[in-house]
Amino acid sequence: MNHRTQDLTGRIALVAGATRGAGRAIARELGRAGAVVHCTGRSTAGRPSDSGRSETIEGTAELITASGGTAHPVVVDHLDPGAVRDLVDRIEEEQGRLDILVNDIGGEAYVQFGLPLWEYDLDAGLRLFDTGLKTHLLTSHAALGLLARNPGGLVVEVIDGTRAYNVSHYRETVFLDLTKTAVDRLAFAEGHELADHGGTAVSVTPGWLRSEMMLEAFGVTEETWREASEANRGRADAVPPYEFVISETPAMLARGISALAADPGRAAWNTRSVSSFELARHDDLRDQDGSRPDAWSFLRAMEQAPAGDLEVGDYR
Repeated sequence: MNHRTQDLTGRIALVAGATRGAGRAIARELGRAGAVVHCTGRSTAGRPSDSGRSETIEGTAELITASGGTAHPVVVDHLDPGAVRDLVDRIEEEQGRLDILVNDIGGEAYVQFGLPLWEYDLDAGLRLFDTGLKTHLLTSHAALGLLARNPGGLVVEVIDGTRAYNVSHYRETVFLDLTKTAVDRLAFAEGHELADHGGTAVSVTPGWLRSEMMLEAFGVTEETWREASEANRGRADAVPPYEFVISETPAMLARGISALAADPGRAAWNTRSVSSFELARHDDLRDQDGSRPDAWSFLRAMEQAPAGDLEVGDYR
C-alpha cells in the first residue's frame, strides 16, 4: 500500500462538516500532515446529528490528536451567518491566516429518493438545498477574505459526481441534482475570483463512498461489504447493489486532498472538477486496501455492458 504523508506544517485549515465520513477523514489526514485543523460540525456529546448517528466533532478532534496532529473542534451551525463569521474571526485572531478551506457539509438526511418534484416534501427539499449548498456559500463568504490575504490558498468543495458525469446524468431527485451540481459551480466561480490572489478552488468528488452511513444503510460492515456486493451481481434492486464492489473508503479522498494541498503546482487544478481517483492517480496514492477504485469509469461502463461482462479488477 502506498501512502505518503504530505507536509503541511504551518498551514491552517478549516474543515466544515468534519463530524463523520469524508469530512472526518479529510480533517484527520490534514492534521496528520502537520496542518492546524479547525474542524466543525453540529453533532456533539448529548446533541446527535439530524441522522441520529453517534459520531461527534469532539471524536474527530480526538482522532486528529491521536495521529499527532493539532485540532480545534468547534460546534457551528453553518446556516447561521453570525456563527460562521465568529468562527472565522476566531481563526484570524488565533492563527492570523487561513490556508485551506474544505466545505464538506452534505444534507443527505433530507434526501427522498423516488419522488418527483411535485410529491417531494418541500420543507425537506429546501432543507437539503440549504444544508448542502447554502452552508458552503455562507462559509466561503465569511472565510475567503482571510484565505485570499496570502497567496497559495486552497478551497475544496466536496461534491457528488464529477462535472463530466453529472452533465449527462440526472441525480435522482430535483433537489439533490440542483444541490450537488450547484456546489460544483460554486468551486468554478470561486476559482475565478481567487486566481488574482494566487488561490485555487476545485470541486472534488469521491467515488462510491463506503462511509459509516452507507455501510449501515446497506446492512454490511467493512469486513462483509465486498462479498455481499459480489453476491448480488446481475440482481436488480438488490441490497447492497453489485456496483458497491467499486466503493472506496473516505481515506482515498482524504489522501488526495492532502496531497493537493501540499502540491506547489496546485494552481493548475484551479476551477476544475476532479475525482478522488484522479487525485490518487496523479500522486500515486491508494485506498486503505492498496487498491485505487475508479468508480465513475466503472459506473459508466456498466451502462454500456451487462455486469457479467465487466471485471471489477480492471477498475480497482
